[in-house]
Amino acid sequence: MTNLSGATDSDAIYASAEERARLIELLKNLLGERLHTSLPMREQHGQGEDSYGCYPPDAVAYLHSTVEVAEVVRLCNEFRVPVIPYGAGSSVEGQLLALHGGISLDLSEMNQVLEINAEDMDCRVQSGVTREYLNQELRYQGLFFPIDPGANASIGGMSATRASGTNAVRYGTMKDNVIGLTVVTPDGRIIKTGGRARKSSAGYDLTRLYVGSEGTLGIITEVHLKLHPIPGVIKAATCQFQDLASAIDTVISVMQCAIPVARIELLNHLQMQACIDYSKLEGFDPVPTLFFEFHGTESSVAEQIEMVQEIADSLGSSHFNWAETTEDRNALWTARHQAYFAALALQPGASALTTDVCVPVSHLAEAILSAEQAATDSGLTCPIVGHVGDGNFHMLILFDEDNTAQKNTAKQLSRTLVSKALEAGGTCTGEHGIGFGKKDYLLQEHGEAVELMRTLKTALDPNCIMNPGKVFD
Repeated sequence: MTNLSGATDSDAIYASAEERARLIELLKNLLGERLHTSLPMREQHGQGEDSYGCYPPDAVAYLHSTVEVAEVVRLCNEFRVPVIPYGAGSSVEGQLLALHGGISLDLSEMNQVLEINAEDMDCRVQSGVTREYLNQELRYQGLFFPIDPGANASIGGMSATRASGTNAVRYGTMKDNVIGLTVVTPDGRIIKTGGRARKSSAGYDLTRLYVGSEGTLGIITEVHLKLHPIPGVIKAATCQFQDLASAIDTVISVMQCAIPVARIELLNHLQMQACIDYSKLEGFDPVPTLFFEFHGTESSVAEQIEMVQEIADSLGSSHFNWAETTEDRNALWTARHQAYFAALALQPGASALTTDVCVPVSHLAEAILSAEQAATDSGLTCPIVGHVGDGNFHMLILFDEDNTAQKNTAKQLSRTLVSKALEAGGTCTGEHGIGFGKKDYLLQEHGEAVELMRTLKTALDPNCIMNPGKVFD
């Protein structure tokens, strides 16, 4: 018998439909109205910002505490029913798909900033706290959390995918800024990893094990984060180029000169056209463009800007413009944050296959130029944007869902990008994660190490209830 989630009694390792119904009754007794089984709610939780379709769970549980998460996970493990963690719903590689049905654990109401230690520049938050809300709370202490993936993602989701973003070139990624975690294991135990010390040689580094595990080894319920002082001076600038190669060469030169820029974002001509139209950016041409941000003192920022402008001018920059006011700077970065939706607006009604790769900076020019050429050859609309200071870039491949040829072309184009990145010593994903969409590339990238990953998964989650079908099968 098939239930609405697509799971069937023939899914041997998981509970039957009747057993799932018993579990749902127990969860209703535990959670009351916070346990939802309506199809619209389940469909909402069975997909993210991706093109992999909708795989709804059997039920959605809104949870409020680590203890509550532990109790629900313990019951799901007892019944052998999958659990899929859900934060802000912004994943792009199918991490939210309930491929075998199960219970979606919505942590969005676990949204408390539990403590801020201003003197030590750290904080502890529940997983459902979003990036923007956290920074609103921190600004009163003169602090900020720098990881900015673009979307207003939850801190738990950012930890689970080892997220990165526009500030990574200066402040690192989630793995560099997570000090410790509270995790619910697949059998319902509550463990804490790490501590408040900035370094430790005590035992295995379980924090790094769970950061990037995509909900396949446990549920992250609290995150202890490293914070940074809000810079005294923040300035932004843009420069435009007539060709993509010159823009990329500018990035490489800036990095090789060790100029401590806070952000370097590359937008190709298609992405710039999209941002000009969607975000009403004025004073820009639809040509390859770099967005910069500089943090520091007046003198250090002035020195950084002078060096970057000199490099850009030497490589043919046609316009080097300042975002003089806070309003101008905010408009610039708002346009960058809206780049995904701007790109979708290039072809209204189209589906989007979003992919990201990361390569050594020395291979960046070859990787991006070959990606743009492959996109041109495909005949599809494919804007490119990247956090290029660390070699990471994204392509949004637009296609008609009802056109089989276009769909196949989009998939082949994504495969081409990944193959080129791996040939250059890079990775199939710099920050989106493996999820459902990039499982086929894991063995190609990591070889025999994948077997060790499988061994860890089996040891920690023998019933395979934690977000099954993600990372690997």
